[in-house]
Amino acid sequence: MFENKYSKVLTVILIIVIIAIIGLLGFLGYDYYQNYVVTKDTTDFVDNFQGDVASEEENNNQNDQNNTDNQNTENPFEQIQDANTNSSTTKRQTYKGFGVLGTMEIPATNFKYPVLEKVTKKSIETAVAYLYGSELNESGNTVIIGHNYRNGLFFSNNKKLNVGDKIYITDNNGKKLTYTIYNKFETTPEDTSFYQRDTGGKSEVTLSTCTDDSRARLIILARAE
Repeated sequence: MFENKYSKVLTVILIIVIIAIIGLLGFLGYDYYQNYVVTKDTTDFVDNFQGDVASEEENNNQNDQNNTDNQNTENPFEQIQDANTNSSTTKRQTYKGFGVLGTMEIPATNFKYPVLEKVTKKSIETAVAYLYGSELNESGNTVIIGHNYRNGLFFSNNKKLNVGDKIYITDNNGKKLTYTIYNKFETTPEDTSFYQRDTGGKSEVTLSTCTDDSRARLIILARAE
């Protein structure tokens, strides 16, 4: 009788353990799949990024303008006006429905992501995003934030970065700058004192994400070469 009850208890425990293992494997499998899909999408986008692109209307206008320039050079002022008007029809590239300011690559962590133009709940669940400061690759400091999901996505691997590591940023004008990390530290979530730092006219970037325990912020400071 006792042995029969003991056997049933063991059977129940074994079933629970098997279910737990299956659940864990399923979770890990989904996490791996999500990581693979997101990384492939962002890498493909970065590899094919061209910055602001001309609309079909601009291309047609430019062709018409070139033909006009070849036929009539009597009023160059009007040609300058037309050229300026045409340039306003450029279109900003988008990623998953969000406007893109440029792209960022960090070889030390195999990081390749678009930099989205604004921070929203959904945008930082999609890529990393511009929060504050100068435009990409412009003089001054640019703050970019991203999640730490501890699974390799977004800024999860920033903790592995070191002073001297390189960051490459390409803006919508096609300009690509190399930044070198010169500082790495943790601070409180409320601390923004380093946002408005004096960069001496240089282009700098600040990468901000949560620590693994979400109690603090991990900050990376880098300066353009």
